[in-house]
Amino acid sequence: MSRTGRSLADFIPSPFSLAVLLTVLVMTLALSIDTGNQTDIIMVFDHWVNGVWNSSLLVFGYQMMLILVLGHVLALSQPVQRLLDIITGFVRSTAQAVVLVSLSCMLVAFFNWGLGLIFGAILARKIGEKAQRDGFVINYPLIGASGYVGLLVWHGGISGSAPLKVSEPGHLKALLGEKAINLPDVIPASMTMFSMENLLIFSLFLVFVPLLLLFISRRVSTGKTALDLRLSLQPATKGSSKPEDKAWFSKSFGLLMLIAWAFAYRSQWEAFSITPNMLNMLMLSLGLLFHQNLNAFTIAVRTAIKGASGILIQFPLYFGIMGILSSSGLIETFAMQITSWADQHTLPLFTFISAGVVNFFVPSGGGQWAIQGPINIISAQQLDVPLHHQIMAFAYGDQVTNMLQPFWALPLLAITKLKAQQILPYTVLIFLLGSILFILGILFIY
Repeated sequence: MSRTGRSLADFIPSPFSLAVLLTVLVMTLALSIDTGNQTDIIMVFDHWVNGVWNSSLLVFGYQMMLILVLGHVLALSQPVQRLLDIITGFVRSTAQAVVLVSLSCMLVAFFNWGLGLIFGAILARKIGEKAQRDGFVINYPLIGASGYVGLLVWHGGISGSAPLKVSEPGHLKALLGEKAINLPDVIPASMTMFSMENLLIFSLFLVFVPLLLLFISRRVSTGKTALDLRLSLQPATKGSSKPEDKAWFSKSFGLLMLIAWAFAYRSQWEAFSITPNMLNMLMLSLGLLFHQNLNAFTIAVRTAIKGASGILIQFPLYFGIMGILSSSGLIETFAMQITSWADQHTLPLFTFISAGVVNFFVPSGGGQWAIQGPINIISAQQLDVPLHHQIMAFAYGDQVTNMLQPFWALPLLAITKLKAQQILPYTVLIFLLGSILFILGILFIY
């Protein structure tokens, strides 16, 4: 705290402010850097507006919103709530809690980052309530930090923005536009999220992150929790004759959607080829099946959609930035600069570091991929680096600095009633461990 009573946090702009500042910075760079293309202020505005309203990218933004919202909706359902009660039944100490929460959170986040984030938050909260109710002491902030580690591994998982999008036919060519030369139509999930290299690195995190948290739990103080009320996530809906209050109505439609999903995406799920539309339809079907009725489902949606407001308003700005970068020639200029520093062996490491840095300013894997993806792909082509290696290095860099960037911790903090400064000392240590594991993986496993 300074003498004026203001902390460093008082000077850090909001994520939306950062997006605005980054937009102005990129406009300035487009006007001041000689890229070999004729560029004036009118052309920059045209590039920006075309990027903001790019229809393919807007579809992508909506897909990412649904991944977060539907994952949250599943976490609010009664079956998931009952599961949480069961798996927390044996917890009586901080050591037990951090191992349980971190392992569960990473496994769920590998399936869906939104579900993993909310699942970890609710699991940590339930353990805090259990400690308060049963009268044992814990280190609640450390358990809260354990509930955030899903964001350390999410981008290498099934809902990871970059691996997921490049598995869609035509995405790479749409991302680079006229600069898409000699690109594959798809990079399948078997080469990214389901590759042996990625699964091995993920397995290392399942071992070493809980061990680190267990080590910390032996050396921190404990105390009583003071949570005022039980978290009420699923309000009871009392019936009427309306269809939205009838369980059979919503569950029948959910089952119909699930059957349609199974047939429509049969070839893809048999080949482990996951796309955003496939994942979202599955979660929508399960959400309808798991919730009491349509009324309960819509209540959960209203609760969950608050967490997607940042994506809704910030993604168009990121798309505008991408439009300027792509059309002004800045992408090629930056890519040439990177390749002048790196070689075939070190480019993925440079990509990892740059993705981690940019994540501070663009705290969204999807928005960041829209901006950095073209640079990464062009750099990889110029240095003959396998595209799937480059994509996973980007994913690792983006996710590791989530442990330092509190943007996605906001839902967890709201649910657990913790403050960012309470979990930050622990997430910094997790960041250091994660950085070591990822760098070793990039250098020696890939």
